Amino acid sequence: MDTYDIFISAALLTLRLTITSLIIGSLIGLVVAFFRISTNKWLNKLATIYIELIRGTPLIVQIAILYFGIASVVTFSQFWAGALALAIHNGAYIAEIFRGSIQSIDKGQMEAARSLGMTYPLAMRRIILPQAFKFSIPPLGNQFIIGLKDSSLVAYVGMADLWGSGLSEAASNYRQLDTYMVVGIYYLALVLLFSYLLRKLERRLDIDSKEIS
Repeated sequence: MDTYDIFISAALLTLRLTITSLIIGSLIGLVVAFFRISTNKWLNKLATIYIELIRGTPLIVQIAILYFGIASVVTFSQFWAGALALAIHNGAYIAEIFRGSIQSIDKGQMEAARSLGMTYPLAMRRIILPQAFKFSIPPLGNQFIIGLKDSSLVAYVGMADLWGSGLSEAASNYRQLDTYMVVGIYYLALVLLFSYLLRKLERRLDIDSKEIS
């Protein structure tokens, strides 16, 4: 396999790892966000501890603990160890994004929905969350891009992602600068792809809201 094929394969692995971790992280974040706004003090406290613990420790430490610690008891592949570590890490930040977006919606909308006979979950699903999701797109986009770049840390548990492949190639061809510049170009291309898709989504949501209004 030549260098081009190696980096294309590595870029696809990085993309798959990032998308998997962001999907799982978004689900974690949504659940934790509900815990954070819950009136149940135990759920609120649990969510707060999780967020502070994740935000207070380096991602590379979290990856190492999951891969070398938990994986010594429960068998994880390198891919899933990395994806879950990234998901748990991103979930803490995504939770705060969702929490802020939900709490930015006027409380009167929930009260109006409840007065019309909607249950709390129904009002949240039909009235609050669609608006909150729209408001959360810009900060979510930033977090997704950060998540993509953070995925490079899985190289330190042996994954042949973009950065891992770059390290291996640089060690074999002794052209570190050239190799790392190529890796940087691949990351830039992936970031630009994410940015383009997010802009398309933002424009689509703006069009939908204008059609409704």
